[in-house]
Amino acid sequence: MKLKRFLLRYYPPGIILEYEKGGTVRTRSIELLDLSPESNPDELLSEIRLSEPLVTESRAVQVKQLILRLQQKLGQQDRHRFCFFKRLKAHILPLTNVAFDKSGSRFITGSYDRTCKVWATASGLELLTLEGHRNVVYAVAFNNPYGDKIATGSFDKTCRLWSADTGRCFHCFTGHAAEIVCLAFNPQSTLVATGSMDTTARLWDVETGEEVATLTAHRAEVLSLAFNTLGSQLITGSFDHSVAVWDVASGRCLHTLEGHGAEVSNVQFNWDCSLIVSSSMDRTCKLWAALSGQCVATLDGHTEEVLDVCFDLSGQLVASASADGTARVFSTTTHQCLVTLEGHGGEVSTICFSPQGSRILTAGQDSTARLWDVRSGVCLQVLEGHTDEIFSCVFNYEGDAIITGSKDNTCQIWS
Repeated sequence: MKLKRFLLRYYPPGIILEYEKGGTVRTRSIELLDLSPESNPDELLSEIRLSEPLVTESRAVQVKQLILRLQQKLGQQDRHRFCFFKRLKAHILPLTNVAFDKSGSRFITGSYDRTCKVWATASGLELLTLEGHRNVVYAVAFNNPYGDKIATGSFDKTCRLWSADTGRCFHCFTGHAAEIVCLAFNPQSTLVATGSMDTTARLWDVETGEEVATLTAHRAEVLSLAFNTLGSQLITGSFDHSVAVWDVASGRCLHTLEGHGAEVSNVQFNWDCSLIVSSSMDRTCKLWAALSGQCVATLDGHTEEVLDVCFDLSGQLVASASADGTARVFSTTTHQCLVTLEGHGGEVSTICFSPQGSRILTAGQDSTARLWDVRSGVCLQVLEGHTDEIFSCVFNYEGDAIITGSKDNTCQIWS
């Protein structure tokens, strides 16, 4: 094996090793999820050298410099205050979802008007309109970190794969018998997973456009799905109250996670692939051990349906959004509710952590998005201007820009 170069990942902190083996260039990661500005870089370097043979003595100084750079980034205070930059009359009908590319320089919007649009973040200019679907474009995604392809899932029962640079449609994936409502690229950008109201999920080959597998285990609509960070497993959440864990290589169902008393609204892996979180209309979230499929904890406290849930990048916190008008932050170790975020004037339908993990972004029925301090639960900012419900809101990779997409047919850029 020959080490070619190091790549730095800020969120969550890690060092990527690019090396050559048998004439093939490969990568593997040194995960530094517990790194803090107070960590001893020399001790950490010693631990890395013991476990990673590619980090030889001649590379030690370089690795220490990378650790120090990561610590400097972690030590920067996240005090950015977001200012309204631009309102885009994005579509002629309500927006469904928005998503950034990895660099944050572009974002996409899906809409009930049957199109997906690509926008330049810095200028707010429309770059591309992706046309071809015959019904609502409900799910959209870039193939991050590459950012050269876009997948769109539609109520017309198809998923389309596009060039993010030219707008050319590479493939139209057909086979679902009902609306496609969720999708995701695997981390390697070789597969697209789609989830449908027809009770199945499907895997599609990005290169050939062929269907790789049909995943059948659910008895009702598949509403959410997610790959783990290795791309080896996929999870699906369903209206049948269950979560299924799939082996991607074989298409085999490894576990069916049962215990929720109502529909599952969202599912997600944590970064190190050890935990799964699910949110449900039964007013709870559940933590599951990914390896065994056992329920680790039930996170309760909400008085109405839980509509969205997410991990922070360290995997130490879970945030939930509810129809009761609040959001909550839970510890994944103690399973206790740490703070309750109160202030929205209606149901909170979407939630996400900032990349730094120190802030939370929520949005919902009251036409506002809100920025919260994770530790104190204090509302730092109210992002106003929409005239109808906000369906989707996201941070860019650096955490210094936000896009909000609304039922009022517009999206707003905050920077």
